[in-house]
Amino acid sequence: MIRPHYITPDIEDSLPLFRRTDPVTSKAAAVSVKTFAGEHHAAILEALAHGPAGASGIAARCGLSGHQVNKRLTELARTGRIVETGRTVRSSSGRGEREWQITLRQPR
Repeated sequence: MIRPHYITPDIEDSLPLFRRTDPVTSKAAAVSVKTFAGEHHAAILEALAHGPAGASGIAARCGLSGHQVNKRLTELARTGRIVETGRTVRSSSGRGEREWQITLRQPR
């Protein structure tokens, strides 16, 4: 299978996209996630290349919504591409949120 350049194979292949009991509409939606999730991963990694940030800061840098960013952060962390810094930063709404950075070690 040929994948577009923006798909992140190690993340894409590990995504639990739907359950066996989900309706057909959920299964169709899950297939479309593979395309935009890879685009989101790339945008988030590019935003973090400019330095650590919380989800709101990442969203502001790359033009995604905070919700879109938050959905992808766990996936990127699970593969070892990003890690939490251990610091809390202020979100765009004024609340505290975790700060993330690109990992210094090689991804799994």
